[in-house]
Amino acid sequence: MRYQGSEAYSMRAAERELERPYERPATSFEVVSGGGLDAQARRGVSHEFLARARTVAAVALFLFVLGLARVALSAATVAVLQTNSDLTTQIEEAEKLSSDLRIERSVLSSNARISRIATQNYGMVLPSDHVTVSLSQGDDASAATSDGDAAQGAEEAGAQADLG
Repeated sequence: MRYQGSEAYSMRAAERELERPYERPATSFEVVSGGGLDAQARRGVSHEFLARARTVAAVALFLFVLGLARVALSAATVAVLQTNSDLTTQIEEAEKLSSDLRIERSVLSSNARISRIATQNYGMVLPSDHVTVSLSQGDDASAATSDGDAAQGAEEAGAQADLG
């Protein structure tokens, strides 16, 4: 006769239990992961789609920056061209003014005009005789002094005539 529970316990029984592989009882059905509509909805967005979306965003950003650079270069070019146009206009105006001033200077410095103003407005006339002064030693010096005195006397007489 045998009694249940009357066996002696082995001290190494727990160790042997750990050494033995755990055996599961056989199930009557199998679980297949990712096979239904619910699994597809829970899966979310795929990594390939995210990689493609990042690539498209990077290309769009690059094109946007390229467009901004082109607009900035175009604006700078227009500003430089406008400045050049303004400077060209200023140069043309300065050349025209310079030409006008040269013509005015040649008209105002004309000898005929100066002679006419001197004779009509101030009563000046060109001298009819010439006085020569010689600075040599001797008798010619006294003659030069007398001619110089005569010339100086004529100038004083002319000055008094202008005053009166």
